[in-house]
Amino acid sequence: MALYYDDGTPYVLLGGHRIQLEREPFTEEYYVEKAEKELRETPENVEKGLRELRELLKGELDLVVPMEDDVFLMKFLRPCKFYAESAFKRIKAYYKFRLSYANYCKDLTPRATQAAFQNSIVSMLSPRDQQGRRLLFVESGERWKPSVIPLSEVFRGVQIALESALEEPRTQVSGVNVAVNLKGLSLSHIMHFTPSFAKMIVDWIQDCIPVRLKGVHIINQPYIFNMLFALFKPFLSTKLRSRIHFHGSDTTLLLKDVDASQLVERCGGTLPENEETGDIMWKMLCHYEEDFKTKICHGYVNNNNKC
Repeated sequence: MALYYDDGTPYVLLGGHRIQLEREPFTEEYYVEKAEKELRETPENVEKGLRELRELLKGELDLVVPMEDDVFLMKFLRPCKFYAESAFKRIKAYYKFRLSYANYCKDLTPRATQAAFQNSIVSMLSPRDQQGRRLLFVESGERWKPSVIPLSEVFRGVQIALESALEEPRTQVSGVNVAVNLKGLSLSHIMHFTPSFAKMIVDWIQDCIPVRLKGVHIINQPYIFNMLFALFKPFLSTKLRSRIHFHGSDTTLLLKDVDASQLVERCGGTLPENEETGDIMWKMLCHYEEDFKTKICHGYVNNNNKC
């Protein structure tokens, strides 16, 4: 269940861990050093990156974004190592994606995407690992009933989960791991995927979303999964393909990269099974509903979102 600080900010106690959306700037030496070493984050580069990115955005006249908001700009500058041109390219791709795939991106708020968090189909409610990374957990097998929760809603839930994580400066620096549980995957599940959907997802991950994706871990996949992966494989870059790991039912190598405290017991972890982490996460994110509504107003001026 969600608890609240005196200022109304929600947090959750799960498996002995206090978990919340950490939107405040980091001051810990670990993150400061990591940001400088891996992302070129120094006062000089930050100042230069912010200044140059604002100038580039001013020339994109049909794009409405909060360009005076350092917090917004840092979300794109960090994964691009403070190269303004790269961050500008990603911002444009991010909002053009929302324009091109409006059906998947309209009304992206917690309350409009509740279905994806039911039965923990999508969840990001677990502690950070020792490297500061978040874990996005997706159930795409026996727990997912496409007739109840369409594939489009699963993707919308994934977007909301990652959007929330990307509000966290520590996550911007340390990145995200993804674990996909495919136990019980069947042909009836696979039939909901198409090559065009696969290409859209890969393009979104590789070119649009400003996330440091550290690894994708496929667990409990049956042999039939090869049919599904064949849809995605042609669109994967060498870099992304190298970060996809297939574990089957053996969690030995998985637990070398994903901390056991981030996984539920059925997947080899230590998080308790008695609570649906997706449902709890959704309730916590609802506290930020108005913030998500504000984001809907950002984008190219001819977008399909109404403010």
